[in-house]
Amino acid sequence: MVTGHPNRYFLELAYDGKPYHGWQIQQNALSVQELLHKALETIFRFPVETVGCGRTDTGVHARQLYAHMDLPSPITDPEKLQHQLNSILPPSIAIREIYAVSADAHARFDAIRRSYEYHVHFGKDPFKDGFSWQLREKPDWEKMNESAKILLEYRDFSCFSKSNTQVFTNNCTIFEAYWEPTETGQVFHISADRFLRNMVRAIVGTLLEVGYGKLQTEDMHKVIASKDRSVAGASVPAHGLYLTKVIYPDTILSIKP
Repeated sequence: MVTGHPNRYFLELAYDGKPYHGWQIQQNALSVQELLHKALETIFRFPVETVGCGRTDTGVHARQLYAHMDLPSPITDPEKLQHQLNSILPPSIAIREIYAVSADAHARFDAIRRSYEYHVHFGKDPFKDGFSWQLREKPDWEKMNESAKILLEYRDFSCFSKSNTQVFTNNCTIFEAYWEPTETGQVFHISADRFLRNMVRAIVGTLLEVGYGKLQTEDMHKVIASKDRSVAGASVPAHGLYLTKVIYPDTILSIKP
């Protein structure tokens, strides 16, 4: 894709991740991006590629995800295009809005903050199946919140990263991390400038080990300092995880069509 295209647009999407093997196109597996590309090609009659703000794994949901695309000519009626895309895409994928952006705006590299939620609940609930992880026993949420605060003291989160990932650095700046009660369970909130593969699910798994007494709060320092994935807790299931918000500088999304 050509960088610095004069007709660059951001697409804001939301999707239920259950039917898909994540956001990113891959061989022999259905992805959100693949269906988006097919819908765009159906409308424009030529291939249109997109670049996402990041990737979500199989079964992970997104309340807000951005992708950028380049077109040979400007969009004259963005609301019509949004309606056309939503009529083609399955009910599990929605286009929230289309933004005209500057020629060098980048959905991935210009994002300055990303936020995730992880949902857990207690008791069998058919309406949460695939959208929240059912816990059988209640952990100690106070200790888990004390441990979550420790995350803000560190930058290198190698211990929570999926192995063999091709990244230049495992450093991230976490802005907030805390558990919040709901009517039927709890939600873990976490925001950072960037995330590593599998990072949030590994953090939640480690915090639950604290909550169940397998680790002590002060052990979080040892886990993070180890930089070893095998020292941290197991990854929790994907279906409780949501990408909820992606933030860009005001200059990126201030120009609307």
